[in-house]
Amino acid sequence: MIENGQSGGGYLLTHGALQIPFQVKFGDRRQLTIHVHPELRLEVLAPAGRDIDRVLKRVDARAGWIAKQWRYFEQYQPVSPPRQYVSGETYVYLGRQYRLKVTKHRESSARLIGRFLHVRHADKHDRGAIERLVTDWFREHAVRIFEKHLHTCRTGCKSLALRKAPRLTVRQMTRRWGSCTKSGNISLNVELIKTPIQCIDYVIVHELCHLKVHNHSPAFYQLLSQCMPDWQKRKARLDSFRWE
Repeated sequence: MIENGQSGGGYLLTHGALQIPFQVKFGDRRQLTIHVHPELRLEVLAPAGRDIDRVLKRVDARAGWIAKQWRYFEQYQPVSPPRQYVSGETYVYLGRQYRLKVTKHRESSARLIGRFLHVRHADKHDRGAIERLVTDWFREHAVRIFEKHLHTCRTGCKSLALRKAPRLTVRQMTRRWGSCTKSGNISLNVELIKTPIQCIDYVIVHELCHLKVHNHSPAFYQLLSQCMPDWQKRKARLDSFRWE
């Protein structure tokens, strides 16, 4: 998705959790070219007189490739400093970015209001306490949303014919979004709560299908396609998210 109205007359390409600003430069050239530079800069060069809508449509069509290149170059960027849990930091929830706003209050709480994650605590400079409030908020919402969508996906996938609901565990994982056991237990990565609902449903259905087929054979993908015909599109969007 591309939005205009950015500073300097530029545009903003959104792909998964990525938001990449860019400008279109028109000049004496024969074809449109798109470059992702190692310093994390997207450059779009277009022939003079080319319709801007056609240019933006082409950039949007290349969003997957742009994101892949962007992620590749991100590997070589300086490591992000650790979270400070202070006002102004950005957090991602269900595919959207929110700003942390920490205020002093005698009662501790954390809740989402508009585009801000409001955290209140008696000592706004107690980073350990603020971290616990933020972490607990994300985990509580992950458990609630995952349980709800596990039920929805299970009942919606009639071809699975699962006799009983699988046991759900939400935990921190290193490099996987989800896993399951032959005994019928499903584990989901708490970090999955950062991704859009479509991606969450994809991971859940993927693991539900593994309860029937415990490998990635053609039979598994046939079952996955029956349950979720657009799973490849959802997977591509999920793959664009970065592990933090």
